[in-house]
Amino acid sequence: MPVMFVNIPVKDVNRSKQFFTDLGFDHFGATEDMASVIISDTTQVMLIAEPTFATFAEKQVGDPRESTQAILVLGLENPQEVDALLDKALAAGAAPVGEPTNADGRYLRGFRDLDGHHWAALCLIQP
Repeated sequence: MPVMFVNIPVKDVNRSKQFFTDLGFDHFGATEDMASVIISDTTQVMLIAEPTFATFAEKQVGDPRESTQAILVLGLENPQEVDALLDKALAAGAAPVGEPTNADGRYLRGFRDLDGHHWAALCLIQP
């Protein structure tokens, strides 16, 4: 099974790495300009310093504080895990996004990380 690496530009790799450590995620490898956050056995988020990220991109790198390039959604088991992750994110300096959604068989809460990337925590609620 392939491994998915989601690459995001960050202003300060160490600060962003600490943010995700505060959320309870482990890391795999790190250099001065990048670190890998382990989301699952098959998904990692690469925190890449903005200048290094720009060398990989063909187009201008957008500012996540000014526009949304993607919404990164973490699937969790239940609403309590969603709330716990959001509590950790907010305590670590994230900003909330929107209001919690509890409808149509899903519970969802969102936040922006320290660099402005839009994240959400989601669980599907069985009827």
